[in-house]
Amino acid sequence: MNTIYSRTLKPGLIFSEPVFVEDDNMLVPAGIPLRQKDINLLNTWDIETVETEGVITNPGGDSDDIFDVQESTMEKPKKPSPPSESIPTDSFNPKIKKDIIKFSLSAVEQNTGPYRSYVNFIEKLDLIFIAIADRLVVELRSVDNICSQLLQELREHRDSYIDFILGGEVTGHDLAKSSMNTGILSALTAQELKLPHHKVLHIVMGALLHDVGMLRLPKRILDKKGGLSDAEHKQVQSHPYFSSKIVTKDLFGPHEVDLIALQHHERWDGKGYPERILGPDIDIGARIVSVADAFEAMVTKKSYRNSIVGYQAMKNLIADNSRRFDPAVIRAFSKVLGIYPIGSVVLLNGDLLARVIKVHPDAPLRPVIRMMVDEFGIVYKPDEGKIVDLLKEKSLFIKNAVDPKELSGANA
Repeated sequence: MNTIYSRTLKPGLIFSEPVFVEDDNMLVPAGIPLRQKDINLLNTWDIETVETEGVITNPGGDSDDIFDVQESTMEKPKKPSPPSESIPTDSFNPKIKKDIIKFSLSAVEQNTGPYRSYVNFIEKLDLIFIAIADRLVVELRSVDNICSQLLQELREHRDSYIDFILGGEVTGHDLAKSSMNTGILSALTAQELKLPHHKVLHIVMGALLHDVGMLRLPKRILDKKGGLSDAEHKQVQSHPYFSSKIVTKDLFGPHEVDLIALQHHERWDGKGYPERILGPDIDIGARIVSVADAFEAMVTKKSYRNSIVGYQAMKNLIADNSRRFDPAVIRAFSKVLGIYPIGSVVLLNGDLLARVIKVHPDAPLRPVIRMMVDEFGIVYKPDEGKIVDLLKEKSLFIKNAVDPKELSGANA
């Protein structure tokens, strides 16, 4: 087994055998070029070495000077063949597909207490948005009450709320649901950054109201399924100004909330809008909401595209490389969600299916899972599958994430 220092890796290198990190977690399959985003992932999580049984195969590759050959004192079993990017929809028989879909839905339905509160929060926020759209008088206290109650819920049911975001079972109330999900993710990230409670409260309020300016845009633009014209795109980019105006003039909100409304589309590299603010000059609340909003947008189905798996959304954020987002916020966000966020469905070695139920911030590739389908094809009910901590069970590892909606579409 060859051990390679991560700092010596370069984009474009191709190996004859898969490259692994943390024992059995595949970084890149055999025959697939190493990407800069793969190297960024190693740097983000301070992973110093990777292992492979292969050699570099692409011509001109620096195969000799990057290997620090350290033969293991114990012979390790040969690694499995590289998995495909996503699980084939015909990998399970129709009955198993149907049961997997039912698993996903009933996991939320059985969690009636927190889930009911989650839906109530969305419905209350939607009523506030309707009143704002109709230019009725809205008291900031109504938003503040939601923020306080939400933070209390997150103290008691943190993991459940993350699961609801990826579950996506709530239909309708699109703006309110998106804003609520962004508020949840922003709150948890702010807490991970050890911000004081009053600051967290302002960040949650800013997250709930950051896109309220969209209510001032023409409906034809908001409902458009195709690409926007240049003129329409400029109109959409004006919504932070509208959000700021609503927060300050209509709701009489605090300055901290106004900054989030105005700056949540600014970029770390200074190429954002509306004022092209650079790096740490962007309000910390706006930086947090920007990351949470981007993740929420990726995992939520839009009129013009399907949602993507939480695992892929996390990879996209980590690969940002200090362009759009504050790297410190990305790191905190990644610790909250993990590489495989709570609620993710994953395929394990041995063709087992499981759902992630808890993440280890310091070991993001080895979460706690609950079995859904075992090696014999037996499907477990939501609360009956065996719970396995991959940090302790070294014989199991995640091959790739699975989009349950693919199985749903294949079975329809």
